Amino acid sequence: MRVIAGTYRGRRLYGPQTQTLRPTSDRVREALFSILGNRLPHSRFLDLYAGTGAVGIEALSRGADHVTAVESDKDAVKLLQRNKQLCQIGSELTIQPHAVEQFLRRPDQWNGPYDVVFADPPYAETTGLSSLLSQSLTGALFAEDAWLVVEHGGKTTVPAALGPTSLRRQYRYGDTMLSLYSS
Repeated sequence: MRVIAGTYRGRRLYGPQTQTLRPTSDRVREALFSILGNRLPHSRFLDLYAGTGAVGIEALSRGADHVTAVESDKDAVKLLQRNKQLCQIGSELTIQPHAVEQFLRRPDQWNGPYDVVFADPPYAETTGLSSLLSQSLTGALFAEDAWLVVEHGGKTTVPAALGPTSLRRQYRYGDTMLSLYSS
């Protein structure tokens, strides 16, 4: 895994040693940031199910002001911290070592409102994400005109609305889909 563009371009990030994590591929990450385009500079970015932190670090590298990375797996949190140190990132990356469900129930932990929310749950849990987001997301999580992007398996059906957002477009990259929602 490497940072594709921006300030940290070319940095090789630490990756998982086991199959329990499925990092977003370079190809899908590049497509994601192409989709986000001019929304990224000076944005607040929330990375749910952050894993190794590659997506959040890429967001900072491309001009996001702040990233909040939420990850509950202890090994993944260690990788995220190592990657943060490797890139010499300071307070602009906040790591929340909690389950996404717990984080979403605690607005006092949010560094929002967020301009971009990215969720990459384990593919087997994508259907559960629908009910979680519908129950947990409030307008306070999202900045005005915010985007939510959900990465999921290509065979997974996602709902037409999640919280205060509606499905706008889907993009397919092999077996991976990115579903774009906006408020």
